[in-house]
Amino acid sequence: MAAPAATQSAHHLLQLVLSCRKITAQVTCASTHSIIAMASSAEEEFAKEYKAKLNRFPRSKTFWDSKTASRIGDKIAIRLAEIGVSAVRIDVGEEMSRAVHYRKMLGPFFSSVKRTGIQVYGAEDLIFLG
Repeated sequence: MAAPAATQSAHHLLQLVLSCRKITAQVTCASTHSIIAMASSAEEEFAKEYKAKLNRFPRSKTFWDSKTASRIGDKIAIRLAEIGVSAVRIDVGEEMSRAVHYRKMLGPFFSSVKRTGIQVYGAEDLIFLG
């Protein structure tokens, strides 16, 4: 019974692109390597918050936080549900190699994706500090 779920999860890969300015989540199809869903903190919905953090004094080095990551997780999960994707996998090695301050902020991202009903294979192996 575990084999069908594992083969289903291998069809879609959830990747995160992180920088100090934005967070982007994209889901690619494993066979074609094309992006099937994407959500980013650079979208119009987040522009007001970004400008507020940009113009703040003292300046912050990071323009997104765990709350923004959680909202991006909700957006990507809703977009996946709309196109009928119920499970994705992540590259655990890539996620574990991230800097600790980024990993702390990604816990709410994966929680929000799971809460929306999308299975994330590999997230159970991650250790979120904080």
